[in-house]
Parts: sequence; C-alpha cells; structure tokens
Amino acid sequence: MGDKNLKKTVLITGASKGIGRATAILFAQKGYNVSINYNKSRNHAQDLMKFMIKNGYSAAAYQADVSIHEQAVNLVKQTIGDFGGLDVIVNNAGIAQTKLFTDITEKDWDNIFDVNIKGMYFVLNAALPFLISQKRGKIINVSSIWGVCGASCEAHYSSAKAAVIGLTKALAKELGPSGINVNCVCPGVIDTQMLDEYAQEELNALKDRTPLGRLGTPEDVAKSIYFLASDNADFITGQILNVDGGFVI
Repeated sequence: MGDKNLKKTVLITGASKGIGRATAILFAQKGYNVSINYNKSRNHAQDLMKFMIKNGYSAAAYQADVSIHEQAVNLVKQTIGDFGGLDVIVNNAGIAQTKLFTDITEKDWDNIFDVNIKGMYFVLNAALPFLISQKRGKIINVSSIWGVCGASCEAHYSSAKAAVIGLTKALAKELGPSGINVNCVCPGVIDTQMLDEYAQEELNALKDRTPLGRLGTPEDVAKSIYFLASDNADFITGQILNVDGGFVI
C-alpha cells in the first residue's frame, strides 16, 4: 500500500454505492488514498471498505450528512488529517424524487436542494481554503442530464442539478487563477438504485431513446470522473460532460 502521505487523496461524497462506489474503486486502483463518505448506507460502506482492505488499497470511510454544515466541515478535516492532504473532490452525494410539480411539498423541495446543492456548497466551502493554499486541485461535480434538459415529474431534482452546473461554471472562473480545475459530469440513465422507481416499460423506452441502445453503468461515469481528475485534463475547466450514451444531443 505504501506511504499514504505520498499518494494523492480523493474525497468522494455519496461513495458507498452506485456511481460513488465505482468511482472510489477506480481511484483506489489508480493509487489514490480514498476518503469514502456515506450518510445512511453504513452496510454498503462497510462492504466497500472490506473490498478495499482485501485488495490492499488505502481508504477510510466517514459517516457524514453533507447537508449539515458541521458534519461536512468535519468530513473535510478528517480526510485531510488522516491522509495528510487533499487533491481531488468528487461531489457525488445526491437524492432524487419523482412527483408531479403540484404535489411537491416545501419539505420535498428543501430536502432535494439541501443534499444536491447545499451539501456541495458546505463541502467546497470547507475544502477550498486548503486547495487554494496549495495552488492546485481538481473538483468534479456530479449533476445529471435532467439538469441540462429537465425531467417531467422531477422539477425539483432537475432544478437542483441545473444549479450544480451553474456552480461549476462560476467556480471554474473564480478558482482558475488558483490552479484549481472545476468540471461537471452529467450522467444519463445509469443502472443504479435511483432507477428503482421506474417500471420496466419505462426503462425500455429510455433505452430506445439512447443512441447507444443501453443503460449506462456506474463504471461508465467513474471513468469520466477519473479522466477529469487526471493530468490529461489539466487544461480543461468549466466544462459540462454528458455521460449518457447520446441521450442528449
């Protein structure tokens, strides 16, 4: 495993399953220290840690609800303290909900925005002083194609994910002089638990609308995130990358 202080460190929010899990595994395979954040999915996080330990990877799991300021701050502090640094942040924590707009309650609206965008603000607000002081860093925010084109019966989710895109572009301009790249990936229809509410007929229709003719995998998105964190993307910032099989063209 080597000296963890000589490795680069990535913090991934919402990393216990789905896209976050696939991203954590890929970064670990590439030699990173991996800070695995989870909130309620303790069993999934423990399973992921068992995998990491079995394979000799450098990783640690931290429980934190990133929509709560104090917990987000502690997550960043623990990551930097335990691994001796921070190089990449993947803001992946998110929740979705399907409802008619007229049925969305204020609580529904606030909950979607608290996790999907306010949590991102809390994590970045805590981490940026460190990244700015070292004059380097990579930030990859996870939005959604629904943040690009909107989704019927998901107005609050679409709005929150559109906010992620706006935040990405604004921070890319603000942080560029500090040597920090900020980019965004917009997953399409990805085979994760977020699709559990969809009927098979709906999934088949989504496949038919996708030029590549299949659902995406968490690994498809993880590879794109890793690319944006790698040296190959050093001159890329403020970009919104759809990882959707051509769903939005």
